[in-house]
Amino acid sequence: MGTTHNHIQYLGSSPLDEKWGLTVTTVGYQRIPAHSTYPSAKQHPQGYVFNPQNGRTLSEYQLVYISEGSGFFESASCKKQKIKAGTMLLIFPDEWHTYYPEENGWYEHWVGFRGNMIENWIANKFFLKEKPVFEIGISSTIIGLYEDMDAYASKEDAGYQQLISSIVLYLMGEIYFKVKNSAFKESTTVRKINEAKTIMKRNISQPISAESIAKQLNVSYSWLRSRFKAYTGISPTQYHLNLRYLKAKEMLCTTQLSISDIAFALNFETVSQFSSFFTKKEGMSPSTFKKKYYVDNNPEKNPAKGLDED
Repeated sequence: MGTTHNHIQYLGSSPLDEKWGLTVTTVGYQRIPAHSTYPSAKQHPQGYVFNPQNGRTLSEYQLVYISEGSGFFESASCKKQKIKAGTMLLIFPDEWHTYYPEENGWYEHWVGFRGNMIENWIANKFFLKEKPVFEIGISSTIIGLYEDMDAYASKEDAGYQQLISSIVLYLMGEIYFKVKNSAFKESTTVRKINEAKTIMKRNISQPISAESIAKQLNVSYSWLRSRFKAYTGISPTQYHLNLRYLKAKEMLCTTQLSISDIAFALNFETVSQFSSFFTKKEGMSPSTFKKKYYVDNNPEKNPAKGLDED
């Protein structure tokens, strides 16, 4: 990035903004020369200034993106490591940390934020203090998103907090997506998982076991189950059940088939078994769901035709 200008903003928020679940506290971008007070005491409030040797602790989360140059990062939960352009740092509140550029300095973009939404992600271990460094690559799109947040914050139009905090949400999702997929660089693993998904999609209405799928793929059941769950977050069996559930919703909304016919078409042993399965997933019985959401595209036909009790 050739520009050398800096832009730094610290933002307020209203009680209504807080109800959104995520609010932005600061946003900006700046060039940091090597061996400088970091960041500049003239441009930042005292609580944000720190000496690289001593580090600092913040009261908020920050996403710091290094778009040019290289340097080092260290925190209380993460040992010192070298970072390069294309690296995203997730700074945790109340967590000691330090980071600084090497001899040629670097260019950084950052956004600070807080709220119930991020606390929920941390509580559910989507992001860990022990792993705050993400190599996501140099991206003009990500740089553009930081600059968009800065521009919206400068104007302070009504609703700007909701807009820029939603960009933070996208950035966090982008990080999680890249990290999740980087753990499966082995193309054979991803290919086998996708083949398993395809087999299950072809057999939504047929009883098919994970063991038989593993046999078709020439892998062990334990390998398929562990790798499938690590990649998707659910087991092959649960994935197949979800497919049947989604198919059931589609049939209830778009066909005049009775509940018993749908249960039979999806290979449930009994209507009662189907009803219990659907009710547990949807929170209402199949007949109630059909009465509420069924759309008859042929008005000459009786829309109630084919309904029966669970």
